Amino acid sequence: MILLSFDTEEFDVPCEHGVNYDPIAEGMAVSMEGTQRILDLLKQEGVRATFFCTTNFAENAPHIIWRILNEGHEVASHGCNHTNPQPEDVITSKKRLEELTGRKVNGYRQPRMFPVSDEELERQGYHYNSSLNPAFIPGRYMHISEPRTPFWRGKVLQIPASVTPWFRFPLFWLSLHNLPLWLYKRWARWTWKHDGQFVVYNHPWEFYALKEHPEYKLPFIITRNSGDDLAQRLGEVIRMFKGEGASFVTYEEFTKQYQQKRRG
Repeated sequence: MILLSFDTEEFDVPCEHGVNYDPIAEGMAVSMEGTQRILDLLKQEGVRATFFCTTNFAENAPHIIWRILNEGHEVASHGCNHTNPQPEDVITSKKRLEELTGRKVNGYRQPRMFPVSDEELERQGYHYNSSLNPAFIPGRYMHISEPRTPFWRGKVLQIPASVTPWFRFPLFWLSLHNLPLWLYKRWARWTWKHDGQFVVYNHPWEFYALKEHPEYKLPFIITRNSGDDLAQRLGEVIRMFKGEGASFVTYEEFTKQYQQKRRG
């Protein structure tokens, strides 16, 4: 199974690079354009995905939230404020997203893959948590002692981002930007064959023409192969998996199937 996801948030990356920048007033346009481009691609390829949305994004782009839902995708929570997440966002983001969509929100991903309380997620009725990148990267993503594949903590299914077997190379958004595409596809296919699922995430702002905006002061590893180039790359990955007969599911669908296996 292929689990595509997109951290659908206000574009705040320039703030991390010392730019005087308002993520809501200036960054929403970037994120909205990128999300529309992703939705166009998914519609063209006939596959579904999960969109982890901040309440900031949902409140400022309700028409896009409805497009996500109307085209068969899942909305999950990505907290409230991407720049400054708070512990209570686990509670308030779920409530607000459910108010805005009229749908139950079952999944959570913490901004920047920071730790989050699974006990609180369970208390709030979440089914799954996808806030772990179990990679071998010093710093934020150094989680080599954590499982590589889905596992339970209490009643909450942990769905880590995919890393390669053996040496735990991350196959996340930066890898799609920077690896030779043939190598990314080879490692993605290997991981899927080995694990039985491939879990990957990107951000809508990556599908914006970042190279045309030096004022954002973003590093080359982010701007490389952004915009249309990244859409083309992701499209090739999707078509590779479709050619292999892989199924594309939302994270909630995957969780339900995992629960059935556990009970069986």
